[in-house]
Amino acid sequence: MSSVPRLVVAAPSSGSGKTTVATGLMAAFAARGLAVSPHKVGPDYIDPGYHALATGRVGRNLDAYLCGPELVAPLFLHGARGCDLAVVEGVMGLYDGAAGEGELASTAQVAKLLRAPVVLVVDASSQSRSVAALVHGFAAWDPEVRVGGVILNKVASDRHESLLREALDSSGVPVLGVLRRVAQVDTPSRHLGLVPVAERQAAAVDAVQAMAAQVAQGCDLAALEGLARSAGALPEGSAPWTPELPAHDQPSRSAEKYPQDPTRSAGKRTPVVAVAGGPAFTFSYAEHTELLAAAGAEVVTFDPLRDERLPDGTAGLVIGGGFPEVYAAELSANESLRGAVAELARSGAPVAAECAGLLYLCRALDGQPMCGVLDATARMTDRLTLGYRDAVTVGDSVLAAAGTRMRGHEFHRTVVEPDAGAAPAWGVRAPVRRVEGFVQQGVHASYLHTHWASRPGVAHRFVERCRTS
Repeated sequence: MSSVPRLVVAAPSSGSGKTTVATGLMAAFAARGLAVSPHKVGPDYIDPGYHALATGRVGRNLDAYLCGPELVAPLFLHGARGCDLAVVEGVMGLYDGAAGEGELASTAQVAKLLRAPVVLVVDASSQSRSVAALVHGFAAWDPEVRVGGVILNKVASDRHESLLREALDSSGVPVLGVLRRVAQVDTPSRHLGLVPVAERQAAAVDAVQAMAAQVAQGCDLAALEGLARSAGALPEGSAPWTPELPAHDQPSRSAEKYPQDPTRSAGKRTPVVAVAGGPAFTFSYAEHTELLAAAGAEVVTFDPLRDERLPDGTAGLVIGGGFPEVYAAELSANESLRGAVAELARSGAPVAAECAGLLYLCRALDGQPMCGVLDATARMTDRLTLGYRDAVTVGDSVLAAAGTRMRGHEFHRTVVEPDAGAAPAWGVRAPVRRVEGFVQQGVHASYLHTHWASRPGVAHRFVERCRTS
């Protein structure tokens, strides 16, 4: 298992074409009959949707900040079970990570933790001979990072390609692909990422097919597969992460120490946990539903845009992130479901809401009535709030006991203006000390996106509260 062939697709900076190349490689290898495991460095929820279309498998994130470096290899192996090859799309520039934290959460760190070769995607549209200095600098910066090849993107002509190849001949880094500027795939963006697959399903399928064709035509797939097979063995003792839980948080995050969940024993009620999905709520980590199921829940997905009631027997509710502001009118129009959510929350049932889920629980979003669970209103702004957060729970909630430290990520352009003070969910320790979110009866609502694999007891506690509420 630890010898699964793998590549990390990186770039000198954002906007170089990583997503096109990574997604195209995934789809092109899958078209050759390989079972491809797709992964994304960092907290991105959108690119994994395109990866899933390309491979037919769940796209998974590898985030050394949210989960800790020690979980990167186990989570990778969990996703790569039964696969012939894995492609990992990087984040930002190769060496860019969490602000002020050195290499933490960078693509370079993940490549080192996975002992995987890196393919550097370079936007060559405005350079010729200088490309050699750029590639040399990235290849030499950290001797532990193996840049095994370069793919030149946005190349203007045969003459331009010839100049670039000539410059790179003495660099020691082979050119494994050339993508022409005229063949760029149209993939609409919002904020800092692509529009989610769930919002443009048919167009997204076409885009992925176009990426695959572009990469298959412009890249040496045989050489790239050979590079993937040159990946070093993972550290001895590396084992796939498992969602099976103990009755409490383990003192170590090491995934191989999680025993079988004791709540699976006979006589325990299996609560229904409803998880919001559909175009308005596309931000979720696959491990969350796996953890809920392993803790003994029956996980049922519903679409707040279309379903007029919660799933039968709902005992708990999880509402993740997304772009509810795009669908505020439609969400508001579904009065029946809004009423059902409010009634469930008033009953004291566990409700966990992140970012978009927080907005949905407010009285209103951009003037459109929402569920009214929280005595607060939300509105869009021009300001993007983005970044990792180090946080601790302020009080007890359905997710964690007071004083539980977790790391999260914020990504939104909205503000929430409370009219009455519910207890805060988090005390954010960095980068600026503040309190954030709401805890009210069984509701835990916050802007912070968290990865429960870092604290598996969160899912266990939530399911236990669903059993007893």
